Amino acid sequence: MRPWTALYARGPGPDLSVQHPDALALFRAAVARAPTQAAIHYFDATLDYAELDSLSDALALALIEGGVGRGDRVALYLQNVPQFVIGLVASWKAGAIAVSINPMNRERELGLLLGDCKPTAILAHESAYHDVLAKVLPEHPVQTVITTSELDFQTRGDPRLFASSAHHRPVTTLDLLDCIDRYRGEKKPPEVAYAPDDVAMLVYTSGTTGLPKGAMNTHANVAFTAQVYRDWMALPEHAGVLGIAPLFHITGLIGHIALSFLVAGPLTLAYRFEPGVMLDAIAEHRPKFTIGAITALIALMNHPSATASSLQSIDTIYSGGAPVAPAVVEQFEKKFGLYIRNAYGLTETTSPSTVTPRDKRGPVDPDFGALSVGVPTFNTEIRIVDVETAQPVKPGESGEIVIRGPQVVAGYWNKPKETSEAIRDGWLHTGDIGVLDAEGWLYLVDRKKDMINAAGYKVWPREVEDVLYTHPAVREAAVVGVPDEYRGESVKAVVSLKPGASATADEIVEFCKARMAAYKYPRVVEFLPELPKTVTGKILRRELRASKGG
Repeated sequence: MRPWTALYARGPGPDLSVQHPDALALFRAAVARAPTQAAIHYFDATLDYAELDSLSDALALALIEGGVGRGDRVALYLQNVPQFVIGLVASWKAGAIAVSINPMNRERELGLLLGDCKPTAILAHESAYHDVLAKVLPEHPVQTVITTSELDFQTRGDPRLFASSAHHRPVTTLDLLDCIDRYRGEKKPPEVAYAPDDVAMLVYTSGTTGLPKGAMNTHANVAFTAQVYRDWMALPEHAGVLGIAPLFHITGLIGHIALSFLVAGPLTLAYRFEPGVMLDAIAEHRPKFTIGAITALIALMNHPSATASSLQSIDTIYSGGAPVAPAVVEQFEKKFGLYIRNAYGLTETTSPSTVTPRDKRGPVDPDFGALSVGVPTFNTEIRIVDVETAQPVKPGESGEIVIRGPQVVAGYWNKPKETSEAIRDGWLHTGDIGVLDAEGWLYLVDRKKDMINAAGYKVWPREVEDVLYTHPAVREAAVVGVPDEYRGESVKAVVSLKPGASATADEIVEFCKARMAAYKYPRVVEFLPELPKTVTGKILRRELRASKGG
């Protein structure tokens, strides 16, 4: 028996293959048992589950009339708005595969995705249509285009988010509210059933390591990982979830939407992440749980209006998507009285594969100084293998993280070669470097491709970043390797400072020099107001490497 099986793992709970055989069944079950329960809070608007069911029925009928059939793709090119959830459920009701698209994507990026998944229909913001989509459609035509506004479903019009928003319906598209008005109450969409291995969603990898690939997340994947969240985070029925992560991302899709369906609880949405707006949403709607990128949690902590009671309603908070510095966890807990627990997963594992149990605090690895990202969830196996030979290494040794379990995707859309390279004999090779200790705790060291080779010594950026985060003036930090004629590569630190704080490059260097081996401390320090990030909050090291001076 693996140590974590005895020490940490919960039982498997109800068999979702029987209780909820597909992702749509999660939603239908919530409607059946809690039709008047709030499903979505969006500023001053609330939609209950019965209304969400009615709205998605109407949109499903519009999609079917617009040519969407079984297995077709419906693209959702939207921010964190109710229309995303309506569109997701409507896609499943129409028998389609939902495709979540980063709403920040521009022409080139959007064209790559549309060319790959070839959607029959797309639901997009009016502004995104005018700015981006209209320029892409001539080369990648879509049969049905439906547009909507972030101003719909709410009347507050918060100027922090909507100062430049206005209704501007494109004349060549269908309007979402018109479609709903036309089909609402007319009839129900035809019944659709899904097998566990049917694809529920195509979720594109962030592209931080190359061209995006469409991970095929199945209905079984979605049902399983929704249950992981519910059971491991001990969420009760009707628990409110704060939508801090982008809904197009796997964390938002599972840890926000699917989880809300499973507990029949309200999901609080606020268009996009703005820390002041998010703090107000917490005070107004009082969610109990959230999971988000550590950069978003840092932004909440450092916002001038944040007080010790700002997160009072939240019982449980998790971070995922990137390593978390122990110093940040300490600062956050000191400010809010909330301990950030870590989870680890990928698009290819349909969100979590390891979770810090709700009743535990993650240990810190004594060698790397990394905060653990948890232990394997139920029915999940994790191995650390040698980067070169792919053979398992001993506990405590670093290597590539490989994962096998019910959450691992079927593969990549239209990419058999990439699928066979990433998933071998059922094991997903993540490209992440980690350590698994004797008790089953996993520590995320870094991306394999981000390792710095300084005069023959291996330097993992995250280890240096963890030290930088202990500096009292540092708000965010990233470390990259830069060319060095003598050493091959040198360590460069790029930091942003906390409001009102000051520090010089020499001070940062000396601070690190006193706390780590000589080959690890940064030789170059650059200050930026903001570090470049993906919309999910991951810091883009590749942009820092490509920038002037790096």
